[in-house]
Amino acid sequence: MSGMRQDSGAAAHPTSRPTHIRQPGPAPTERLVAVPCRGRRFEARLCAGEPLLAAIGRCFADEGFGSGTVKLDGLALSPFAYCMPALARDDRHAAFYSETFRPAGITRFLEGAMTVGLRDGATAFHAHGLWREADGTSHGGHVLADGSVVAEDVVLAAYGIDGATFRVDADPETGFSVFGPVATERTAPDGTGERAQALRLRPNQDFAGALEAFCRDRGITRARIEGGVGSTIGAAFEGGAEITAFATEVHLTAGRVDPGADGAPCAILDGGLVDFTGALAGGRFTRGVNPVLMTFELVLVDETPG
Repeated sequence: MSGMRQDSGAAAHPTSRPTHIRQPGPAPTERLVAVPCRGRRFEARLCAGEPLLAAIGRCFADEGFGSGTVKLDGLALSPFAYCMPALARDDRHAAFYSETFRPAGITRFLEGAMTVGLRDGATAFHAHGLWREADGTSHGGHVLADGSVVAEDVVLAAYGIDGATFRVDADPETGFSVFGPVATERTAPDGTGERAQALRLRPNQDFAGALEAFCRDRGITRARIEGGVGSTIGAAFEGGAEITAFATEVHLTAGRVDPGADGAPCAILDGGLVDFTGALAGGRFTRGVNPVLMTFELVLVDETPG
């Protein structure tokens, strides 16, 4: 498959879906970046005619937050700009982005997730989703801020964090600039909000397993996930559905970590994706077989009793 770079010694799924993709740069020892913070849910009220990025920035600023997550379900955009995952064009990346698509009419999101943070000191977002376009066709991908405007007033479920910010920085391992959590000074009084962790998962680790290990190591017995934007090396879902194309754009629709039958943390993750062929898929991700391709960022809210 042109553009895919798989380690020759990597183990393979029975369907030949790779489980490890060689990235162009060195892999840091730290595979999960975590910053503790506090957070709370709020309603983001977007107004028709606002550029999407400006609307999101306003909503977070109004609530006293600079970073967090948003669920995109029910969002309508026109105009709208997006791209999809694509094969790499050179050896500087393991995969890349497609051309920009600009569908006519109003595009309506069926589901999606957004990470909100900073790039060069200004509001930025990273958003993936699935939607229906004006001609009735369904598509998915990576939402572009430039050229996306809110078409109808809408209230979206959002989560703001205090004490951490997702910030875009160069990532030598993947060759991209990506969101990662960094510590910031808290603005609310101590004890305000829920205990949370802003997380970024690096490539080539099962994302459910990484969350389970993180919770186990920190004594977190119950948690919920807010947001969830990233990519996986294909995907496998409970019930047997599988995406074998290696480059995807993934979003979570729901997620929890709770004690399993053996008492150990067990991550239950639901979401959707589009792969580089344009195929759409969704459901509950199978634990243990969905490694991160480039990155995955989310907020984990600690609901451990006491």
